[in-house]
Amino acid sequence: MTTKKMVVNIKEDPEARPPIAMFVQVASQYESRIYLELEDKKINAKSIMGMMSLALEQGDELLVSCDGVDEKSAIEGIADFLQA
Repeated sequence: MTTKKMVVNIKEDPEARPPIAMFVQVASQYESRIYLELEDKKINAKSIMGMMSLALEQGDELLVSCDGVDEKSAIEGIADFLQA
C-alpha cells in the first residue's frame, strides 16, 4: 500500500467536464484500489457518488491510499491530476 498527503489544486475549465467526473475517470484507469480520506470521511476514488459526497474544495488536504499492482503509477497519476 502506498499513501501520500496531497493538496487539491485543480483549475476548473468552464468548458471541460466537472473535476469530480474527471477525477473518477483518472482513478478508474488503474487496477489498484484508491481511497481518499478527508477529515473523518474515507471514500473509494472510483465511485462518483462517493466523490460527490466528499465535496472537495481548493486547498483541501487529502490522504490518498493506493493498493494494488499499479499503486505507484496510480498515486503519481492522482497527484498529477490534483496539481493540474
